[in-house]
Parts: sequence; structure tokens; C-alpha cells
Amino acid sequence: MVTQPTADRFSTTLRLPRSARSVGRARAAFRADAASWSLPAEDGDTATLLLSELLTNACRHARVPRDRYVEARWTLDRSGGLLRVEVSDADRRPPKPRRAGPDDESGRGLELLALLAGGWGVDPRPGGIGKTVWFELKLPDGRGVESP
Repeated sequence: MVTQPTADRFSTTLRLPRSARSVGRARAAFRADAASWSLPAEDGDTATLLLSELLTNACRHARVPRDRYVEARWTLDRSGGLLRVEVSDADRRPPKPRRAGPDDESGRGLELLALLAGGWGVDPRPGGIGKTVWFELKLPDGRGVESP
């Protein structure tokens, strides 16, 4: 785990094995950062849920060799009150939205992003290997931007 604080920005990057256990590790690390930043509980819970969805998709659906890693990064911009979360994997294919039925146990991740995030998207990774799926949450009234 790499944490890179500056005067107005705090950022953490995790490089994780592509496995279900990595999702829990990333959630725990994010929650620790959110607490140290005094992020409002509702915003922290939303970001944790969406981070989990993106990482689960990267671990479950990326068509790459099993030994490839995923990367999770979250950055808080204190001056703008903006939280950005990114998950990168080595598969170039963008995620495809689908409609989950009422009895489906999965398939709602991108719907949740569209409903809960202030914005989200997919960008190619530098060097052309893979993609980064990201979302942003605007923190109302500049809350949750205290120095750790």
C-alpha cells in the first residue's frame, strides 16, 4: 500500500492479487483512510460499496492470466471536496451494463455506479494494457476534508 499525502490531496494505491480476498482488503484500507479523513459516514459507505463493486468486477470478469494484479486507488482532493476511486486491470474490454432481474444475485454494479456516483467512466491505461474504471463523489459543503 502506498499513501501519498500532499497539502490538499490524499491518495492511496493498492496493488492486489486478482482474488475475492482482495476486495475485503481494499475495503478495510479504504475505511481506515475514510475515518482518518473524517469522511461523512454516508459518503464513506457509498464509496466502499462502489469500490467493492468495481474490484469484484475486475477480479471476476477480467479475461487475463490469473497471475495478473489489479490496482485500486482513491484520492481525496481537499480543496475541491472531491473523492475519486479508480480500479485498474489488464483487460481492455470495458464493462458492459446489464439489467439484473429481481432474483439475480449479481449484475447490478454498473447500475449502482450510475445511481450513486457523481460521475463515472472507463479510461484506457497508459501503454495500452487494460483499463481503469473510476467514479467520483462530490462531498457536499466541503465536509470530510479535514487533514488526517
